[in-house]
Amino acid sequence: MRVVFAALAAALTFFSATVLPSRSASALDYPNRPVRVIIPFTAGGAPDVLMRMVGQALSEKWGQGVVIENRAGGNTMVGTVAAAKSPADGYTLLLAADQTFVLNPLLYATLPYSMKELDTIALIASIPHMLAVANKVPVSNVKELIALAKAKPDTITFGTTGAGTIQRIATEYFAAIAGVKLVHVPYKGANEATMAILQGEIDMTINGMSNILPHIESHKLKALAVSTAERNPLVPDIPTMQEAGVPGYTSQGSFGLFAPAGTPHDIRDKIAADVAEIIARPDVKKALEARSFVVTSLGPDAFDKYIASEHVKWEAVIKRAGIKGD
Repeated sequence: MRVVFAALAAALTFFSATVLPSRSASALDYPNRPVRVIIPFTAGGAPDVLMRMVGQALSEKWGQGVVIENRAGGNTMVGTVAAAKSPADGYTLLLAADQTFVLNPLLYATLPYSMKELDTIALIASIPHMLAVANKVPVSNVKELIALAKAKPDTITFGTTGAGTIQRIATEYFAAIAGVKLVHVPYKGANEATMAILQGEIDMTINGMSNILPHIESHKLKALAVSTAERNPLVPDIPTMQEAGVPGYTSQGSFGLFAPAGTPHDIRDKIAADVAEIIARPDVKKALEARSFVVTSLGPDAFDKYIASEHVKWEAVIKRAGIKGD
């Protein structure tokens, strides 16, 4: 019996010395140096604003720097590849939008990255879309817009930042449900598309609330509906798409954190828990909501399920409209 107990004690000592500390210490000690977060968009946009706000709070909580690195290009592919190819140690993260984790895999036959190269950490927030029309368009609600589009098919123009972007796909989704034919006008970037509708070059847009809201408040555009299932507290008088006559319609831009595949689960869980705690703080939540974000806290497993459901939804829209990547 002494021999057996001695053997068991030795085995337990070996297990705890080799397996347990190597797993738990990675999270207990994390982070012990600055963490880099790659954003595959230019500075100043919604993903950048979101991550800088959350990153500042994470830096204070961790006592380590959170370094934001903007690496735009290739419909988010440049920054995504850089993150996916980084060491899986938790010190390089990716703040991605649904362009990266839902749309690109549906739009492109080949990609320079695979979603298998990335592990989910947390879905952080979303920005509802808003349907707005130029002041020149003689409509005051969605039903009137649909009636005008049916009376004059292939004449109502809508602007986006590219063929394979969420703005294009969300508008094609609207057109399919409403039973109308619209004309797509792609632009090089968000600023160009926004200027086009402000100047009356195009008729309508479905875009993020943060891009549209300032021009609604200054009466340079007419807001007809928001894209979420419930009204938004920033614009409580504007109906949802479903209230306005587009049954079943919802769309938004979603933002989540990823890590290179193989990043230890306990580190991913720690990051997810810390982010969830930060975005639940009343001051942080209020500041994000003031910038049109809807705070969403989903951990790795729930985030995986969200991606799967969004994939099914948008795959049907993309196939029906025959949309291809740029």
